[in-house]
Amino acid sequence: MILNNKQFGWSEQRQQEWEQLQLDECIPGRVVLEHKRMYRVMTTEGELLSEVSGKLAFDSIERTDYPAVGDWVAVTVRKGEGKAIIHAVLTRSSQFSRKAAGYTYEEQLVAVNVDTLFIVTALTKDFNPRRIERYVLLAYESGASPVVLLSKLDLCSEAEELVKEVEVACPGVPVHAISALTGEGMEQLSDYLTQGKTVALLGSSGAGKSSITNALMSEDVQKVKETRSSDDRGKHTTTHRELFWLPSGTGLIDTPGMREIQLLGAEEGMEQSYNDIYQLAEECRFNDCAHNQEPGCRVQEAIELGELSEQRYQGYLKLLREQAYAKRQVDKRAMIQEKKRWKQITKSQRK
Repeated sequence: MILNNKQFGWSEQRQQEWEQLQLDECIPGRVVLEHKRMYRVMTTEGELLSEVSGKLAFDSIERTDYPAVGDWVAVTVRKGEGKAIIHAVLTRSSQFSRKAAGYTYEEQLVAVNVDTLFIVTALTKDFNPRRIERYVLLAYESGASPVVLLSKLDLCSEAEELVKEVEVACPGVPVHAISALTGEGMEQLSDYLTQGKTVALLGSSGAGKSSITNALMSEDVQKVKETRSSDDRGKHTTTHRELFWLPSGTGLIDTPGMREIQLLGAEEGMEQSYNDIYQLAEECRFNDCAHNQEPGCRVQEAIELGELSEQRYQGYLKLLREQAYAKRQVDKRAMIQEKKRWKQITKSQRK
């Protein structure tokens, strides 16, 4: 498959960056699939199996310095081999990442250069507004626009009430109830699926992301498995991230299901996701109000009057504590990485 750069999502801003890099022997390409340190890159000369150059590997300190699915990269083509070398990764317009699973505070890239993030949650036993709040928070932090898709509408008889519940939990975020199986509600997604734009599907295993991908592609490009009847959880049908091209010319990144979604800082995302609470806090009598027992606290007043749900406020406090802890861990890791970077520079200078 060969597309021109505009169809890929190439913009005037990227063109300016490309000219500044002065990579005369390179051509731009977009990563559509990642293997173990190998990449499938779509270019105007076709899809090329690519690997990073030695210099790029040497200069990369963290995993996020390497290419990811959705990235724009500069490659040199090995003529007649269908292969290429990646020399540089262009600046990302958006970057959705989370704390990698486990105890280490390492950033894991999930989707990059995405315009709209479809946060998919099934209208079944796995429905969880608090988890949706986390996704929305990280979506705002990434620089992309969040949209909530409540899937498996055909299995739910109380969808209207659940849609309202999510709208209260995530004010200002579009919420659509859909069924990839019957097609009900799928027409609502057309406004997001325009040529040159990129969307990504995020959510837990069994949420229906693969079924949505197949429905939008009008063919079965992803395997689909039944969820467990005990908890409606899936079995990691999708095992890797991949960028597909819809008939509309939209890029679609399907991602593996995430069992956990932990924060890595996300200061800006907190203010956008909980803008209602931040605005209420500005009306408190005291600037340093802790929103506990202080007189003239507008936040507590809103809770008492039913303007703000206690559950949403407690969720906000929980994420605030998690954010503070994550920031401390990230700062420690940044210090270690900075020492490692200078060690590499010193080693290079000696050589």
